Amino acid sequence: MILLLGATGYIGQAFSDELRGRGNAFVPLTRSSVDYTRFDVLFDYVRSARPDFVINAAGYPGTPDLDACEIHRAETVRANTLLPQTVARVCYLMKTPWGHISSGSIFSGAKLARNGGFQIERDLGQPGLRSLFDAQPDAFHGFAEFDEPNFSFRSPPCNFYSGTKALTEEALRWTNQCYLWRPNLVFDACDHPRNFLSKIQRSAHIHDSVNSLTHRGDFVRACLDLWERCAPFGIYNIVNPGAVSGRQIVEVIRHVFKPVRPFDFWKSDEEFQLSGAKAIRSNCILDSAKLLSTGIKIRSISEAIKDSLDMWKPSAPNQTWMQAIQPAFTVK
Repeated sequence: MILLLGATGYIGQAFSDELRGRGNAFVPLTRSSVDYTRFDVLFDYVRSARPDFVINAAGYPGTPDLDACEIHRAETVRANTLLPQTVARVCYLMKTPWGHISSGSIFSGAKLARNGGFQIERDLGQPGLRSLFDAQPDAFHGFAEFDEPNFSFRSPPCNFYSGTKALTEEALRWTNQCYLWRPNLVFDACDHPRNFLSKIQRSAHIHDSVNSLTHRGDFVRACLDLWERCAPFGIYNIVNPGAVSGRQIVEVIRHVFKPVRPFDFWKSDEEFQLSGAKAIRSNCILDSAKLLSTGIKIRSISEAIKDSLDMWKPSAPNQTWMQAIQPAFTVK
């Protein structure tokens, strides 16, 4: 049996669907049923239920976006940093393997191939680098699992959300029966406030940034495949291979939907911050070679984006975006 924490969240719902589809027995645990933020409560539950595996899909990504994490800092720390350590201690004492959803947002930029080596470029929004990416995308390489985060409290500037996620990875280095799964800018075919493709379609202005992206369904399948195949524990970048810019995504949207509305782009990060944004954003490329080396197959980013837009499912007409958000943690 698998114990799933944060089953009502954006990623948690995808885990629930995939586990049902595979016929896996699992318990979708929510805080309303069991307050798993308390060590004693979670320990007693795990000791009684004896799950084979625990998935921590709970956290606070900010509602409706990252800016909320800058305001609700105590909640962000409690959900993104303290809870995973509670789960880690319980699983360690019970000798239960587990998986935790980290984030690729603890990195900024990419490794640029130059002069026979690699140079880290933290800001991919520079005009020269954007032009170079269009001309030579193969010159841009992603951060690997052994690289130290460069968008964190230890390597500022960063936003508060990314800082807490990087701090958690540092705090969990002692664990030896844990998967740390890193997605980056999650999307799929279902219109949702957390869906990166939804955000692009509905935003008045768009970042023309370069990023790795993660298809939500591909992500949960890869996570479960790692566990079922007994892959070595540790950190895994789970992104669809390749990288894509904001303008490239817009071009696919235009091709598929032929929208009438124009797409405007922010001229710079400075213009975005002056618009009232409280949190600076991370844009980065991650290397998925370690995941692929396990034999797990995952679609390229271009294929996953095209498939998602071709199968696009708009949100219900009577459902607002705020109603669609079901965070695993709720600010009180």
